[in-house]
Amino acid sequence: MILTAALSLGGIGAVSAALLYAVSKKFEVYEDPRIAEVQEALPGANCGGCGYPGCGGFASACVKAESLDGLLCPVGGAEVMANVAAILGLEAGTAEPMVAVVRCNGSCQARPRNNRYDGVQSCAVAASLYGGETGCTFGCSGYGDCVSICTFDAVRINTETGLPEVDDDKCTSCGACVKACPKGIIELRRKGPKSRRIFVGCINRDKGAAARKACANACIGCGKCVKECKFEALTVENNLAYIDYTKCRLCRKCTAVCPTGAIRELNFPAPLKTVPEEAEANPINNVSVC
Repeated sequence: MILTAALSLGGIGAVSAALLYAVSKKFEVYEDPRIAEVQEALPGANCGGCGYPGCGGFASACVKAESLDGLLCPVGGAEVMANVAAILGLEAGTAEPMVAVVRCNGSCQARPRNNRYDGVQSCAVAASLYGGETGCTFGCSGYGDCVSICTFDAVRINTETGLPEVDDDKCTSCGACVKACPKGIIELRRKGPKSRRIFVGCINRDKGAAARKACANACIGCGKCVKECKFEALTVENNLAYIDYTKCRLCRKCTAVCPTGAIRELNFPAPLKTVPEEAEANPINNVSVC
């Protein structure tokens, strides 16, 4: 009986092993070994800034792609992509670096409080309860959900303005802050040459008078910027101007005609100051003011 039992168990084991082997071969999924090599070359931040679910997903996409154009690891940058290209025997792709921008210019001075919120200090919680502490229901709450979600320490709250600010050098364009903002104020835009960007720092879609009453820096949808732009980069929809960064040439003419200062320009050199007429009339006292 012992021998029979042993033979029976051995036979069952052999049949099971054969079935498992057959099934494993039938449903075997081949994984290119280069995926592991590419993933090893990546920073391992798993931030999602590349547009894929973690470094593993990005590595798989790189291996499967015929070209690396449009593929970029924002954390590793050009150096990491050069290593990836060497592993795959491809040329390093070209992709525009992106960065998060805060589309709210409603500082404490421009958008004073008319009530005080005493609940949980969270933008998401506050936004789910009511419009906010100011007359602008579209504006930033300032409780820092974007700060706490950023794993790269790229966002901070300016204590003077009450608004979040993004550190261009630390931002990896992972999009975590974009998803965390309940009002959709933060947007990913092209970083631009020398980190220079122009965008409308407002998302208030109320009509001009109401928007201006709520915030001195609000876009009033006047359309002056649209008329000034020669590149068709500006549009006004639902009382709000928007700049298409793929068309914008950074000429800054729109910022000059905006009556409320709603259009923001970042990292541009300050314009040269003009010499007063009195100084021109007295050359001896004329000093450089550049």
